[in-house]
Amino acid sequence: MNSRRSFFKAASMAGIAGGALAASAVSRVALAGLPEVVSQNSAASMPPLLPPNGRPYRPVMTLNGWTLPWRMNQGVKEFHLIAEPVVREIAPGMKAHLWGYNGQSPGPTIEVVEGDRVRIFVTNRLPEHTSVHWHGQRLPNGMDGVSGLTQPAIQPGKTMVYEFVARRPGSFMYHPHADEMTQMAMGMMGAWITHPKQAHPLIAEADRDFVFLLNAFDIEPGASRPSISTMTDFNLWCWNSRVFPGIDSLAVRQNDRVRIRVGNLTMTNHPIHIHGHEFTVTGTDGGPIPKTARWPEVTTDIAVGQMRQIELIADEEGDWAFHCHKSHHTMNAMGHNLPSMIGVDQSGVAEKIQRLIPAYMTMGDKGMADMGMMEMPLPDNTLPMMTGEGPFGGLEMGGMFSVMKVRKQQKPGDYTDPGWFAHPAGTQAWEYTGELPEALRAPPPASGSAHSMHGKEVEVQVVKPQGHAGHGGHQGH
Repeated sequence: MNSRRSFFKAASMAGIAGGALAASAVSRVALAGLPEVVSQNSAASMPPLLPPNGRPYRPVMTLNGWTLPWRMNQGVKEFHLIAEPVVREIAPGMKAHLWGYNGQSPGPTIEVVEGDRVRIFVTNRLPEHTSVHWHGQRLPNGMDGVSGLTQPAIQPGKTMVYEFVARRPGSFMYHPHADEMTQMAMGMMGAWITHPKQAHPLIAEADRDFVFLLNAFDIEPGASRPSISTMTDFNLWCWNSRVFPGIDSLAVRQNDRVRIRVGNLTMTNHPIHIHGHEFTVTGTDGGPIPKTARWPEVTTDIAVGQMRQIELIADEEGDWAFHCHKSHHTMNAMGHNLPSMIGVDQSGVAEKIQRLIPAYMTMGDKGMADMGMMEMPLPDNTLPMMTGEGPFGGLEMGGMFSVMKVRKQQKPGDYTDPGWFAHPAGTQAWEYTGELPEALRAPPPASGSAHSMHGKEVEVQVVKPQGHAGHGGHQGH
């Protein structure tokens, strides 16, 4: 599962206490050379990594991910990233063969503090060269990670070292700047968080701090490897390489200040929307936003290559949907060139085709929901288009969808799923069983060019423009 079994034992114990293992467990032998490799292949959200040394800070929770431990070496925070092929569970029932870091795609989140000197060892176990670009960072040009421009590429089997000072707080990303079309399409990316070293006038203390990246894949039904030549027609829209129902919920305590950091490394924009609350966008990968430039929102559009940091007070108890508002991004793998069959009687056609192809199923003539409820045979390693069960039935969702679960009884620092919300009496929609009044309908319009509007005859006259006299026409009245 990783190179050091004691890491997982310690991480399990730390999960109870809210912390994790870092430099204190690195052996003396490792201190003389490279930092030890720590990897993870579980798709669950790992507990936040409480800093065992260095400047203190409140750590983030990486949704369906984890934070990379470090060691302190003469005042420098040292990390070890391994670029390598990985197997990622997209959701239960489907695994994808991707590229990533330290056993995962995306790679582990890197957390540091403003002013930290950071040293990152990057070992390449891919079949081709790579590099790492520290997206949004202020650093020496030679540490920027653009192969061919600021450094030689990291060849297979080689290790290169990046070293710089984390100069400003904020939410950032890392990804290759070498054969990007292949490597980013295969899942190579990760989040970077730089915490402020002291109280900051534009950065509030958050009770819960989440981070995840938006990414997308084109994986044909029955396959396990992404197409690297796809530019627009993706079929799996992911948060941290997971789709609903594989995306964990965001468990928070009522009245918590919640910060959610979202980075977009897909090929299109994503309007991220939350129910039941309004939020403000408080930061980008360019830094914190001045308070005078903030306004309340319920949806914020995140463009390609951007990081957005939103904050809200979770004062409404319940299970609140949180998703991309592009409706086809909340669905799993499907064909994109299907005709609309709504209202079409296909019973005769289906019967004839089923004589030749017994497993044939017609497309929904009432909408796509009936397709989601059918137990359609699927190729191995393929997810249903719409899935996920809620307390009242099928959620009919996939892709970029999760739930923020706000609870009075959720303890501080407890990120475990509290289960479904029990609605207090009188606070849930109910079925009306009385008689329905007859619908009022407007009278039909009069014949000819006249139209009936509120009982009055209104004649519509059309005046056609005439050609300009100066252009060979004449002026008309």
